Amino acid sequence: QVQLVESGGGLVQPGGSLRLSCTASGTILALYAVGWYRQAPGKQRELVALISSRSTNYADSLKGRFTISRDNAKNTVYLQMNSLKPEDTAVYYCNAAFGVTNYWGQGTQVTVSS
Repeated sequence: QVQLVESGGGLVQPGGSLRLSCTASGTILALYAVGWYRQAPGKQRELVALISSRSTNYADSLKGRFTISRDNAKNTVYLQMNSLKPEDTAVYYCNAAFGVTNYWGQGTQVTVSS
């Protein structure tokens, strides 16, 4: 059974940093394109960053503050978030996609507030 587990969320002050982790079990995450998405209350889920075997891509509004990376040895994809703003508050989800196969994690809450 394939599972994605996100971790690393929490409460942080504006200007702070967090690193989210997405760890897979039951599959080899390096085979997948992995994306981080977020969903704020009352808003649609949106793509934050995507990493494949060849490239990384970011939402235009987040370039320069967020960095996606992967550690294949740990079967994990990370999202480093710097200079966090209150509008970054959301539940962050990871998604692994390969062809028609698609897995989602349960999400981790990120709250940016003073």
